[in-house]
Amino acid sequence: MMSGRGHFGFSLLRNGTQENPVKLGGDINQGGWIAHPYNAPDESYLMWDMVREDGKGGADIYIGFKRQVGAWSKSINMDDKMNTDPHESSPWVTYDDKYLFFTRGNREVKAGGECNWVGKWYWVDAKAIADLKP
Repeated sequence: MMSGRGHFGFSLLRNGTQENPVKLGGDINQGGWIAHPYNAPDESYLMWDMVREDGKGGADIYIGFKRQVGAWSKSINMDDKMNTDPHESSPWVTYDDKYLFFTRGNREVKAGGECNWVGKWYWVDAKAIADLKP
């Protein structure tokens, strides 16, 4: 479910029984290489990275805000707050909700054809999340 070519879903626990997973609706699963989800502890938003035509370059970080169980806002590109021409990925927020960390980098292909991810960690004020809330 969490592979780059997969999709995101959820499963509810009812009366001690885990229900079958349901694919998240809206445009959250529309793109390529959908990966690295971060779900807010209160489940009010979901951040992830993916490749889409409305992106800045490689993979970009997107956010969706929960409206109700299984219903989400339209996916919002984190835009210039975080995304640039290289790949951005792996967003997460510190336990105190002050900082949003993510990686930025590119794939590096070695002479033998082996491909590795080369990137660095960056951070922004987590206020960037509230600024995007519809």
